[in-house]
Amino acid sequence: MIALSEAAKPIDHVFRALSDPTRRHVLERLSRSPASVSELAAPFNMALPSFVQHMGILEECGLVQSRKRGRVRTYEIIPKRLKLAEDWIVRQRALWEKRLDQLDSYLITLKEK
Repeated sequence: MIALSEAAKPIDHVFRALSDPTRRHVLERLSRSPASVSELAAPFNMALPSFVQHMGILEECGLVQSRKRGRVRTYEIIPKRLKLAEDWIVRQRALWEKRLDQLDSYLITLKEK
C-alpha cells in the first residue's frame, strides 16, 4: 500500500474536482469572467443546493474563490491551482514519450536483426 504524502493531497483534490463534468463546465465558464452562483447554475438541471455543493468542492481545492456582496455570491477562477494538474500531466507525458521512444528504438533494433 502506498502512503500518500502531504504534498500529494492538493493535487488529489484538484483532480477530484476536475473529475466531474459539471465542475469542468463551471471552470470553463469562469475562464471567461467571474460569475454569480445563479449565472453559473442556470445551464444545469439541478437544485441550487446541489449546485452549491459543486462550488464548495471547487472552492475547497482552491480552483475558485468567491466573494459575497449583499445577497450575491460571485466566483472567479484561480488559474494557479490548475497549474498543479497541468504540471503533473506534463511530467507524465514526458515520461511516457521517453518510454515509447525507447520501445520504438528497441523494436527497430529487433526488426533489423
